[in-house]
Amino acid sequence: MFVPSILLKQLYTHGSLTKTDNGVSFALKNRLKDATLKELKWISFDGEKVPSHKISIQSSNDSDISFKALNDAGGMPFSLRQVITVHLELNEEVSPEKRKIGICFSASPFGKLKFEVEDNVTSPTNRKLHIPRDDHDDYGDKIIKQRQSYFESFTGAKINHVGKYSVDPDKLKGNIEHFIGVAQVPIGIAGPLTIDGEHANGDFVVPMATTEGTLVASYNRGMKLLNMSGGVKATVVDDAMQRAPVFIFSDARGARDFVTWVNQNISKIREEAEATSSIAKLTYIDHFLSNKFAFLRFNYLTGDAAGQNMVGRATFAACGWILDNYEGVENFYLESNFATDKKASQINIMRTRGKRVTAEATIKREHLLQIMRVEPKQIDYHGRVAGVGSFLSGVNNTGLHSPNGITAMFIATGQDVANVAESSAAIMYSELTDEGDLYVSITIPSLIVATYGGGTGMGTQRECLELIDCYGKNKVYKFAEIVASVALAGEISLASAISSSDWVSSHEQYGRNR
Repeated sequence: MFVPSILLKQLYTHGSLTKTDNGVSFALKNRLKDATLKELKWISFDGEKVPSHKISIQSSNDSDISFKALNDAGGMPFSLRQVITVHLELNEEVSPEKRKIGICFSASPFGKLKFEVEDNVTSPTNRKLHIPRDDHDDYGDKIIKQRQSYFESFTGAKINHVGKYSVDPDKLKGNIEHFIGVAQVPIGIAGPLTIDGEHANGDFVVPMATTEGTLVASYNRGMKLLNMSGGVKATVVDDAMQRAPVFIFSDARGARDFVTWVNQNISKIREEAEATSSIAKLTYIDHFLSNKFAFLRFNYLTGDAAGQNMVGRATFAACGWILDNYEGVENFYLESNFATDKKASQINIMRTRGKRVTAEATIKREHLLQIMRVEPKQIDYHGRVAGVGSFLSGVNNTGLHSPNGITAMFIATGQDVANVAESSAAIMYSELTDEGDLYVSITIPSLIVATYGGGTGMGTQRECLELIDCYGKNKVYKFAEIVASVALAGEISLASAISSSDWVSSHEQYGRNR
């Protein structure tokens, strides 16, 4: 299995070359995929191979194995994100000068691997001055208590609620660093909401985590209204996750010719990208030329994961192959800010990031009058006036508050809440029907959600997903349809409150204003 040199060097943890009592040590972290370290062939220091009897490998606090013992045993597991420490019995002094470290080994499923990096020998960190951590077991009870004590002594305050949790810290690897406890956010439920989706079909009671008074009640009221008129029709219309590297050339012609070459080699680039994951599928690459820069926007399907890390790894591998096979690139950055990760942008509204999903409903006039005390034409007129306000302000959302419901559901279900920055974009539309009823529709062009991976598998988050049958594989489109339907319920509820002047009085009755 080919591993580009730029990706292979990421195994080495830069800044980890440290002087020890018996020599020097450095850290390797598996940033590729679960593997088995089959055989350590050699390690070199400044071009000279280190004698094998002066090499040992530490994979945990109580596991230190020699070069020979490792090879005699047929290797050792080297799982994704695992850190191993390599100890060399070499008498080297602390110095700012760069030293060359080379390593050659074989690993399954990659085969023989070899790379060389540069680093300088540093002094051991005085960890009494820093947050306590354990390189090999940073989620054990002992180190967690040390960090809690450190935090208390540093701040002069006491940890009471934060340190009480039901989650298994050992399962949080890859989700949090320097773990000391949890933040507890109240969860309420709204619904049921009737949804006629291609993936979500039926009645759903939705968990919402928030500290904002009236929010759950408002969404619940909108759901009641929608149900009276038959519920919500929801449709996922597009799916894409991006990483956008930039390649820099000596002039504009170089950038233009490079894009031509990329298009000619798309099959091989796709092969290299998809080799990093059994899930990520590279669908197409957009290109945008400016000055002497070639911006490439890699677009992927990522299954039930949100996929930002997945596509980052895949794109990095693909770019490694590109750099190894195309001459003339003067500089390269894996992210050019053109994927607009965790930032609202016009390109994501136009081109989709995450799931593009629409929720729509036709609400009967009598139901609006009965539940909301408002005429359809009042809401429609306010929507047109608010559209002018949206245009003048330059906002990325022509609706009222869809991020409220999206954020509450994100917190409850373990989504990456920072993705609300992109998922906040929405296109709201309404019209009066010939019968005098109100058609309403919301399109969320960049809803970034997951039902597998990330924070979705943790404690309460997994439980909340399971309560709406959205945890695990082949559930992400269902979840996207539910989120969009909930957002529509919130829009019609607030639009009715504003149009009927109930907005402030509701907060006075139910919220923190009283």
